[in-house]
Amino acid sequence: MFTQTLDDTQVKTLVADAVMAPSMHNAQPWHFSYARGSRTFTLSADLERAMPHADPTTRALHLGCGAALLNLRVAASHAGHRTSTTLLPDPHAPALLAAVRLDDPHEHMDESLPGLHPALRNRHTSRSPFTERQIPENIRATLAETAAREGAQLSFLTTPHRETVLDLIMHAEGYNRMDDGRDAEQRRWTHDTAAEPAVDDGIPDYAFGPRKRTGSAPLRDFAGRGTVPDRAYADFEERPQLAALSTVGDTPADWLRAGQALERVLLLATLQGLASSFATQPVEWPDLRWILRDPQSGTGYVHMILRLGYGPMGPRTPRRSVDQVLTIKP
Repeated sequence: MFTQTLDDTQVKTLVADAVMAPSMHNAQPWHFSYARGSRTFTLSADLERAMPHADPTTRALHLGCGAALLNLRVAASHAGHRTSTTLLPDPHAPALLAAVRLDDPHEHMDESLPGLHPALRNRHTSRSPFTERQIPENIRATLAETAAREGAQLSFLTTPHRETVLDLIMHAEGYNRMDDGRDAEQRRWTHDTAAEPAVDDGIPDYAFGPRKRTGSAPLRDFAGRGTVPDRAYADFEERPQLAALSTVGDTPADWLRAGQALERVLLLATLQGLASSFATQPVEWPDLRWILRDPQSGTGYVHMILRLGYGPMGPRTPRRSVDQVLTIKP
């Protein structure tokens, strides 16, 4: 365990790993501060990057920040630090989310975190077709176990519930496209790289993936009402493998737990050779979200529908520089 003071370069390296996390539309809605004296990182939400149409409660914003929080814990553990994490959501200070203290003598090292580090920079959302190869049951069980370590439940969907969820995703995608506010919001976070070559956030057009010609795989079409010249068509999987991530509660603290669980699952999936993408459209509509619940248990709040499988990893999407998202204090 390290006890020496971290220099600024080491602090920046940890945050550079943290910001590899996914976030809704790659908005990167986070800010870190590091206090040298207490060896503590504080994570805050950048509410200027919130999406009032698609995410009015900031639940998805919290998921993204939770994913970045998990990455920080992984990076710190890989560097040899024990971490003590405190979730800090406060209705009177909605931007303040969490604190991570390094080398707390009362904490035990989470031995499973350092091994996730190699996946931090290899995990990229894939909007390409996956094969029909089934994920083995032992890997599914391991992914569920890793979500449980963060207080969340990961459940692979089975028919007929999977077909219900696929229908909900299709309807929600249509609702989004017909909603002027949501369509404009999505366009705000997508980029034509020929016209905007130096963007550092959002979804660049090269990451949209091909248009679906056949198949049932659920994909958000980031082209929206527009078109991308010379965009290819592709045949996607007929039996997509979907998993729902849920928590017992539905508070901001639960959202942060779900975000940490989500990233933990994604990193482990990457190490297992799995590609992944998200299907959040029905989660964004309250009238549809409750139908996503597991019909057998009927409990819990679904935060994310994951598509997992064997296929190409997606391209890396841009990230803001560490200097934009980090403040170092005495």
